[in-house]
Amino acid sequence: MRNPLSDKVVNMKPSGIRKFFDIVSEMPDAISLGVGEPDFDTPWSVREEGIYSLERGKTFYTSNAGLMELRQAICEYMNRRFQVQYDPKKEALLTVGGSEGIDVALRAMLNPGEEVIIPEPCYVSYVPCVELAGGVPVTISLKNENQFRLTREELENAITDKTKILILSYPNNPTGAIMEKADLEAIVDLIIEKDIFVISDEIYAELTYNSGHVSIASLPGMRDRTIVISGFSKAFAMTGWRLGYAVGPALIIEQMTKIHQFAIMCAPTTSQYAAVAAMRDCDKDVERMRESYDQRRRYLLTEFAQMGLPCFEPKGAFYVFPCIKKFGMTSEEFATKLLNAKKLAVVPGDAFGECGEGFLRISYAYSLEELKEAIGRIKEFIQELEEK
Repeated sequence: MRNPLSDKVVNMKPSGIRKFFDIVSEMPDAISLGVGEPDFDTPWSVREEGIYSLERGKTFYTSNAGLMELRQAICEYMNRRFQVQYDPKKEALLTVGGSEGIDVALRAMLNPGEEVIIPEPCYVSYVPCVELAGGVPVTISLKNENQFRLTREELENAITDKTKILILSYPNNPTGAIMEKADLEAIVDLIIEKDIFVISDEIYAELTYNSGHVSIASLPGMRDRTIVISGFSKAFAMTGWRLGYAVGPALIIEQMTKIHQFAIMCAPTTSQYAAVAAMRDCDKDVERMRESYDQRRRYLLTEFAQMGLPCFEPKGAFYVFPCIKKFGMTSEEFATKLLNAKKLAVVPGDAFGECGEGFLRISYAYSLEELKEAIGRIKEFIQELEEK
């Protein structure tokens, strides 16, 4: 029998995030700070709308691109929050989570051998999705001393005559870094000069602390060369509803919709009806959750400082990225020993790219009580390491 498997898929590494999560699920009394899933319930108005849609029998396919009512609400939201205007009929697509949006955007835009620049550390799906789409990932190792922001010099050094797309992921998973308006303005003229397109993953846009999120699509010359990917999982605590969206130029959205049509048909209908309520009613819920995350963020930074564990201040998302290089262990070794000794799971930084080596990703999408217990275990672990 011939080999039934694709070499490309077989050679692909599994997600480094899930490894420790799977171990913890079978370990009694273990705590996991490894998964980026809000601990809040989905706001009641959203759940109620989902229930009501089921009671009314709204269980049929929607159009491929999604409910027009929801696409209109998303376009109004993008204009209200980020000052970017889109046509809901031609420039918006509902997807099965933000992850599908990333996948279909890359497949719609890439020809074999074209290069995609990916600043790392980054979300684990970007490199595999580029490879599956036939593209060539070109990674940039971002620096802690730059607060993991992409600089013009780093971008310019990575561009070749084969470069087609830049993936931006701010607020960033795993670092919590952001790109402020001045940071984005520093690279925009280069992007336009080199005729590069941008896929901007803005799933954590509502979880920005101390300053508002700026979408690169809002800057002059960028709207028509940017696909914005976002969704409802993080800001609205709707991870299991599996609903995301993409907005961008009609030329690209049309081809993304074609792929979505053949692979998916449409995003979950119940989730779409519920998401209309999220767009319409949940500004205060989002603000309440953001304030709680900010409290947890500040708590962790204070504790790390007291432990002498270096950690730059994250300005977005719900992750911290402390440095553990002083202990002379790899991220994998440190995380494994911490798990075995104290039953606490975190994610090794190198799961998000080689430049994440020497760091850990710790999620604070958990209650303050859980975080306090986890910090106590980390303190004990570090004290034991220093006594050896």
